Amino acid sequence: MTVMEIDRIEMADSSDELTLDMMFEALEKMPVPEGIKVEIVEGNIFMSPQRDTHWEITLDIVEQLRTRYPRKRIKSDVRIDYPGCLNGFATDVTLVAEDAVKDSKGHWRYEDVEFVAEVISRRTSMNDYGPKKTAYATAGVPVYLIADPYTGRCRLFTQPKDGEYRAEMTIDFGSELDLTDTVVGMTLKTDEFPRD
Repeated sequence: MTVMEIDRIEMADSSDELTLDMMFEALEKMPVPEGIKVEIVEGNIFMSPQRDTHWEITLDIVEQLRTRYPRKRIKSDVRIDYPGCLNGFATDVTLVAEDAVKDSKGHWRYEDVEFVAEVISRRTSMNDYGPKKTAYATAGVPVYLIADPYTGRCRLFTQPKDGEYRAEMTIDFGSELDLTDTVVGMTLKTDEFPRD
Protein backbone atom coordinates (compact mmCIF):
# COMPACT_ATOMS: atom_id res chain seq x y z
CA MET A 1 0.00 0.00 0.00
CA THR A 2 1.46 3.36 -1.00
CA VAL A 3 1.35 6.52 1.10
CA MET A 4 -1.19 7.95 -1.36
CA GLU A 5 -3.50 4.98 -0.83
CA ILE A 6 -3.25 5.33 2.96
CA ASP A 7 -4.08 9.04 2.73
CA ARG A 8 -7.11 8.30 0.57
CA ILE A 9 -8.42 5.71 2.99
CA GLU A 10 -7.86 7.93 6.02
CA MET A 11 -9.55 10.84 4.25
CA ALA A 12 -12.56 8.72 3.26
CA ASP A 13 -12.90 7.41 6.81
CA SER A 14 -12.62 10.83 8.45
CA SER A 15 -15.50 13.11 9.34
CA ASP A 16 -14.08 15.66 6.88
CA GLU A 17 -15.51 13.79 3.89
CA LEU A 18 -16.57 16.16 1.15
CA THR A 19 -20.29 17.00 1.07
CA LEU A 20 -22.49 18.93 -1.35
CA ASP A 21 -22.98 21.63 1.27
CA MET A 22 -19.21 22.06 1.63
CA MET A 23 -18.78 22.24 -2.13
CA PHE A 24 -21.57 24.79 -2.62
CA GLU A 25 -20.31 26.89 0.30
CA ALA A 26 -16.88 27.05 -1.36
CA LEU A 27 -18.49 27.98 -4.69
CA GLU A 28 -20.47 30.78 -3.06
CA LYS A 29 -17.17 32.34 -1.94
CA MET A 30 -15.79 32.24 -5.48
CA PRO A 31 -16.26 35.14 -7.89
CA VAL A 32 -18.58 33.26 -10.27
CA PRO A 33 -19.80 35.80 -12.86
CA GLU A 34 -23.52 36.47 -13.13
CA GLY A 35 -25.20 34.45 -15.85
CA ILE A 36 -23.06 31.39 -15.19
CA LYS A 37 -24.95 28.27 -14.18
CA VAL A 38 -23.17 26.12 -11.58
CA GLU A 39 -24.01 22.47 -10.90
CA ILE A 40 -22.34 19.55 -9.22
CA VAL A 41 -22.76 16.27 -11.10
CA GLU A 42 -21.25 13.18 -9.52
CA GLY A 43 -18.87 15.38 -7.52
CA ASN A 44 -17.67 17.36 -10.56
CA ILE A 45 -18.34 21.08 -10.77
CA PHE A 46 -19.72 22.38 -14.06
CA MET A 47 -20.02 26.06 -14.91
CA SER A 48 -21.70 27.05 -18.13
CA PRO A 49 -22.74 30.45 -19.50
CA GLN A 50 -26.39 30.89 -20.32
CA ARG A 51 -26.98 31.67 -23.99
CA ASP A 52 -29.96 33.52 -25.45
CA THR A 53 -31.27 30.33 -27.09
CA HIS A 54 -31.02 28.47 -23.79
CA TRP A 55 -32.88 31.20 -21.93
CA GLU A 56 -35.61 31.55 -24.58
CA ILE A 57 -36.46 27.84 -24.45
CA THR A 58 -36.36 27.81 -20.65
CA LEU A 59 -38.63 30.86 -20.46
CA ASP A 60 -41.02 29.42 -23.05
CA ILE A 61 -41.44 26.26 -20.96
CA VAL A 62 -41.92 28.28 -17.76
CA GLU A 63 -44.51 30.56 -19.41
CA GLN A 64 -46.48 27.57 -20.67
CA LEU A 65 -46.40 25.89 -17.25
CA ARG A 66 -47.61 29.17 -15.69
CA THR A 67 -50.90 28.85 -17.60
CA ARG A 68 -51.69 25.86 -15.39
CA TYR A 69 -49.51 26.10 -12.26
CA PRO A 70 -48.84 28.81 -9.68
CA ARG A 71 -45.42 30.46 -9.69
CA LYS A 72 -44.48 28.88 -6.33
CA ARG A 73 -44.45 25.40 -7.91
CA ILE A 74 -42.13 26.30 -10.81
CA LYS A 75 -38.39 26.57 -10.14
CA SER A 76 -35.46 27.43 -12.39
CA ASP A 77 -31.76 27.12 -11.60
CA VAL A 78 -32.55 26.26 -7.97
CA ARG A 79 -30.36 23.68 -6.23
CA ILE A 80 -31.97 20.34 -5.60
CA ASP A 81 -29.90 17.41 -4.34
CA TYR A 82 -30.54 14.12 -6.12
CA PRO A 83 -29.60 10.50 -5.36
CA GLY A 84 -26.11 9.37 -6.24
CA CYS A 85 -22.70 10.60 -5.23
CA LEU A 86 -22.61 14.39 -4.82
CA ASN A 87 -25.44 15.39 -7.18
CA GLY A 88 -26.56 18.99 -6.65
CA PHE A 89 -28.40 20.08 -9.79
CA ALA A 90 -29.70 23.51 -10.79
CA THR A 91 -32.26 22.27 -13.30
CA ASP A 92 -33.40 24.65 -16.05
CA VAL A 93 -37.09 24.07 -15.19
CA THR A 94 -38.51 22.11 -12.28
CA LEU A 95 -42.14 21.59 -11.31
CA VAL A 96 -42.64 20.57 -7.69
CA ALA A 97 -45.74 18.96 -6.21
CA GLU A 98 -48.53 21.10 -4.81
CA ASP A 99 -47.73 20.03 -1.24
CA ALA A 100 -43.94 20.28 -1.66
CA VAL A 101 -41.99 21.48 1.36
CA LYS A 102 -38.34 22.34 1.85
CA ASP A 103 -36.10 20.13 3.95
CA SER A 104 -34.42 21.17 7.21
CA LYS A 105 -31.60 22.86 5.22
CA GLY A 106 -34.04 24.97 3.20
CA HIS A 107 -33.72 22.94 -0.02
CA TRP A 108 -36.50 21.52 -2.13
CA ARG A 109 -36.70 17.75 -1.86
CA TYR A 110 -36.22 15.58 -4.95
CA GLU A 111 -39.13 13.43 -3.74
CA ASP A 112 -41.45 16.36 -4.55
CA VAL A 113 -40.21 16.91 -8.13
CA GLU A 114 -42.84 16.04 -10.75
CA PHE A 115 -41.25 17.42 -13.94
CA VAL A 116 -37.77 18.42 -15.04
CA ALA A 117 -36.75 20.14 -18.27
CA GLU A 118 -33.14 20.59 -19.32
CA VAL A 119 -32.00 22.65 -22.30
CA ILE A 120 -28.85 21.21 -23.82
CA SER A 121 -25.58 23.10 -23.66
CA ARG A 122 -22.97 21.68 -25.99
CA ARG A 123 -20.29 21.12 -23.33
CA THR A 124 -22.57 19.63 -20.67
CA SER A 125 -24.97 17.59 -22.81
CA MET A 126 -23.31 14.37 -21.66
CA ASN A 127 -24.57 15.14 -18.15
CA ASP A 128 -28.18 15.62 -19.27
CA TYR A 129 -28.24 12.38 -21.26
CA GLY A 130 -26.09 10.45 -18.75
CA PRO A 131 -25.71 10.90 -14.99
CA LYS A 132 -28.49 13.46 -14.60
CA LYS A 133 -30.97 11.26 -16.47
CA THR A 134 -29.98 8.35 -14.22
CA ALA A 135 -30.33 10.48 -11.08
CA TYR A 136 -33.78 11.74 -12.15
CA ALA A 137 -34.94 8.18 -12.87
CA THR A 138 -33.52 6.93 -9.57
CA ALA A 139 -35.31 9.78 -7.79
CA GLY A 140 -38.56 8.74 -9.47
CA VAL A 141 -39.07 12.03 -11.34
CA PRO A 142 -42.13 11.10 -13.46
CA VAL A 143 -41.37 13.32 -16.47
CA TYR A 144 -37.95 14.36 -17.79
CA LEU A 145 -37.71 16.53 -20.90
CA ILE A 146 -34.54 17.40 -22.81
CA ALA A 147 -34.76 20.24 -25.34
CA ASP A 148 -31.83 20.22 -27.76
CA PRO A 149 -31.46 23.40 -29.85
CA TYR A 150 -28.56 21.86 -31.80
CA THR A 151 -30.66 19.03 -33.23
CA GLY A 152 -33.99 20.87 -33.04
CA ARG A 153 -35.54 18.00 -31.08
CA CYS A 154 -37.05 17.24 -27.72
CA ARG A 155 -36.62 13.91 -25.98
CA LEU A 156 -39.16 12.93 -23.38
CA PHE A 157 -38.51 10.30 -20.73
CA THR A 158 -41.27 8.83 -18.54
CA GLN A 159 -42.08 5.80 -16.40
CA PRO A 160 -39.02 5.73 -14.12
CA LYS A 161 -38.23 2.35 -12.58
CA ASP A 162 -35.09 0.87 -11.04
CA GLY A 163 -32.89 3.82 -12.01
CA GLU A 164 -33.93 4.12 -15.64
CA TYR A 165 -36.78 5.47 -17.74
CA ARG A 166 -38.91 2.78 -19.39
CA ALA A 167 -40.58 5.05 -21.98
CA GLU A 168 -38.95 7.51 -24.37
CA MET A 169 -40.25 9.69 -27.18
CA THR A 170 -38.57 12.13 -29.58
CA ILE A 171 -40.28 15.02 -31.36
CA ASP A 172 -39.00 17.79 -33.64
CA PHE A 173 -39.21 21.43 -32.61
CA GLY A 174 -42.49 22.76 -34.01
CA SER A 175 -44.49 19.74 -32.86
CA GLU A 176 -46.70 19.61 -29.81
CA LEU A 177 -45.57 17.56 -26.84
CA ASP A 178 -48.60 15.83 -25.35
CA LEU A 179 -48.11 15.48 -21.60
CA THR A 180 -51.82 15.19 -20.78
CA ASP A 181 -51.42 11.55 -19.67
CA THR A 182 -48.59 12.46 -17.27
CA VAL A 183 -48.55 14.33 -13.95
CA VAL A 184 -47.94 17.53 -15.96
CA GLY A 185 -51.43 17.21 -17.48
CA MET A 186 -51.00 19.58 -20.41
CA THR A 187 -49.58 19.93 -23.92
CA LEU A 188 -46.36 21.90 -24.45
CA LYS A 189 -45.85 23.70 -27.74
CA THR A 190 -42.35 23.79 -29.19
CA ASP A 191 -42.98 25.93 -32.28
CA GLU A 192 -41.20 28.95 -30.75
CA PHE A 193 -38.16 27.03 -29.48
CA PRO A 194 -35.16 28.58 -31.28
CA ARG A 195 -32.35 26.52 -32.76
CA ASP A 196 -28.61 27.02 -32.49
